[in-house]
Amino acid sequence: MSEENAESTPPEENQTSETSLAPAGALEQPGPGKKRILLISYPKIVFLYPTFFMALIAAFVTWLAPEASTAHVGVTIVFFGILTLNLVVLTFDFPRTTALTLVAIIGMVVMGVFLSAHYAPDLVPFLGDVLGALKPEANHIFYFMFAAILFFFYLAVLVAVRYDYWEIRNNELLHHHGFLSDMKRYPAPSLRVDKEINDVFEYMLLQSGRLILHARSESRAIVLDNVLFINRKEALLMKMLGSLQVSVRDDDG
Repeated sequence: MSEENAESTPPEENQTSETSLAPAGALEQPGPGKKRILLISYPKIVFLYPTFFMALIAAFVTWLAPEASTAHVGVTIVFFGILTLNLVVLTFDFPRTTALTLVAIIGMVVMGVFLSAHYAPDLVPFLGDVLGALKPEANHIFYFMFAAILFFFYLAVLVAVRYDYWEIRNNELLHHHGFLSDMKRYPAPSLRVDKEINDVFEYMLLQSGRLILHARSESRAIVLDNVLFINRKEALLMKMLGSLQVSVRDDDG
């Protein structure tokens, strides 16, 4: 009787028991045919890449044309303009169309005042004198050092995210964290995901957004901010989990 029972045991049950007894390290790398999705929450410094590239451009312009003072002033003004816009993106959230309209109006007003002070100084004499006296200029060493500092932080981010990321497979959600490769498992078949795009500018820069994961075994939601290329991640999630329910929420209601 014992031999007959052993032979009648379905092969799926035997495979399940073997998987449950496998060491945790054996699940780190998916086998052939198995797919996984990596979800990484990046710090907001990644949105400073326009300033990083502008610093490199300004460094080479001022280095290759050291005597062109007018070009140096123009490059410096453009550099500080891009830096200012980047800092605005990092400081504030722009989830609504009304906020974008307000920013556009403010930009047009500022540009109008600047052009009026430059081409019609009699309209705003004091402002024209102030803007005319401003001639910001920096050498190539300043720009190279600025770009090098940002590059160092980007390298630090690339190292940090290797020790703190989420992985979704066909039947489980894994959280890898810590320098010793600690890992926590959550059931994935009943996983529910909410997608939020709270900042239009951050989405324009890196198509980033927020993913909120609701695992069945957890009472608290798992919030991942600044997930890059969020729409592609959402499509991969829906394809992998099949019955995954994804709801898109907007602050406009």
